[in-house]
Amino acid sequence: MNSPHAQIAFRVALALAAAGLGGALLAALVGVALAVVGPSGSAVTTLCGKTDVAPAGGSDYLGQNNVWGADTAQCVAVGDQSLRVESAAHDRPPDGPPAASPSLIRGCHWQDCTDVGDLPVRVSEMPDITSDWVTRQVDTGIFNAAYVVWFHSGPVASGTPDGAEMVIWMRSRGGVRPGGSVVAENVLISGARWKVWLARDSGRVRITYERLGEVTSVRGLDIRAFTMDSVARGHVLPGWYLVAVEAGFNLWRGGAGNVIESFSVSIADRVR
Repeated sequence: MNSPHAQIAFRVALALAAAGLGGALLAALVGVALAVVGPSGSAVTTLCGKTDVAPAGGSDYLGQNNVWGADTAQCVAVGDQSLRVESAAHDRPPDGPPAASPSLIRGCHWQDCTDVGDLPVRVSEMPDITSDWVTRQVDTGIFNAAYVVWFHSGPVASGTPDGAEMVIWMRSRGGVRPGGSVVAENVLISGARWKVWLARDSGRVRITYERLGEVTSVRGLDIRAFTMDSVARGHVLPGWYLVAVEAGFNLWRGGAGNVIESFSVSIADRVR
């Protein structure tokens, strides 16, 4: 099953089957536990495995638990373009990497892909891409809330991106800061001011836009504008491909109770 679309179709089929007869057995096979329905009437999937992934309301979005920097326990509840951190036992120092990055995805995160035909998109041919994101965040623990936009050197839907990791950092608590060094201050993009950081991680460039003035929600965030700024700085190449837009939380300590109430990515039909 090499096709990313086939992989997600397989996951969706298992999840749907798990909601009916034989649900306990099938849920165990894919490493997820399915609740009956959420408060809004939509199905909710609870993920507790480190790499568990589930559809987040249809085939256009995925939710992931994504515990990658620690072995501590974590569970998230994934609904219709929503995610809640149900439990998180992490205790990592704020000056190192996080324990986990639970998030919602449109596009491909390594081998896990949403079933949409408008990604990946070549940077030089990128249409308008905007996003809405609404969160509720706790006042305890150490974490940040951020977008991660992944770029790959080719139109490959699976595998580790080898281009750039573009982080759009909205809010943090507990003293965490972007890695690398500051390369620009007070940059105006998408109606807000940003501090720009640059680092290299696992052979990739990581460029982080840290918002000046923290927020817990955004409307119409201009992903294309951030991409073009990174292109102008020479950190994203026009021949690369945007393969995914993710939004979620990086968790160092605690994090239970953080919620993505809604998340969407809109991709225009025409190149600007």
